Amino acid sequence: MKEIATGYGLIEGPVWDPARGLYFSDVINGGVHLLDHAGEVSKVVPKRRGIGGMALHARGGLVVGGRDIAHVSLDDGETKTLLALEAIAGATGFNDLTVDQAGRLYVGSLAFKVFGGETPKPGYLHLIDLDGTMRTLSDGVLLTNGLGFSPDGRRLYHSDARAGIVRGYDVRPDGSVGPWYIFASMGEGRVPDGLKVASDGSVWVADAHGGRVAVFNADGTLRQNLAVPLPMVTSLCFGGPDLRDLYVVTGSRGGPTENCGSIFVIRAEIAGLPVPPARVKV
Repeated sequence: MKEIATGYGLIEGPVWDPARGLYFSDVINGGVHLLDHAGEVSKVVPKRRGIGGMALHARGGLVVGGRDIAHVSLDDGETKTLLALEAIAGATGFNDLTVDQAGRLYVGSLAFKVFGGETPKPGYLHLIDLDGTMRTLSDGVLLTNGLGFSPDGRRLYHSDARAGIVRGYDVRPDGSVGPWYIFASMGEGRVPDGLKVASDGSVWVADAHGGRVAVFNADGTLRQNLAVPLPMVTSLCFGGPDLRDLYVVTGSRGGPTENCGSIFVIRAEIAGLPVPPARVKV
């Protein structure tokens, strides 16, 4: 596993753009950055902190989480709120997100300040429809994290970091979901963070305290563990022209310095699934 960028507080939300490269956020220090095809890093969205999830939008720009769910133009920085914090009683922010084949957004809300020492309270899973309306799909998520769909779009995976499990939901044609069930358990003391799904249906999960990416088969059995050089593995993303470049991002906790969050890359044996761009109303 090769290090290709370092010096960040807490990297999150990696998104592969075939045209430009890899977008990623720094939750602690703020901003969205682009690692381009030449290996150069530039800041494309300044200041905004707490972005735990991102997606491309079909009209250009990025959908980002944090204090709200918003669309950010990369041309002029104009920001439009897609889901405001006030729309969800007791919410303190939003973490990771993903997009289905129709372009609808699935986002998780937080009900406590994760870095503020507050008593944990469960949050929710929400859907932002193409017309911009919101539906709450599920509750009781102790700490919402990574989201991703199976290749056929009929199952949604959802990391619950405080519960140490990856949830599964059966997805209905209208985008709603059935009752959740345990798809996979990370093991005692393990913390599932960001996740992505590969083209063979396997689910690749960042272990936020474990220095690994856990790879689960579509039936929930553990296929393999990929060791990562830093312990705080926060998320991952398939990229490259064949979607076989696996980018793994980390935070600094447990590392040598306060700003040692890094991006690593390794060639995967299987290609990832492309995540569609969002098509919700802007």
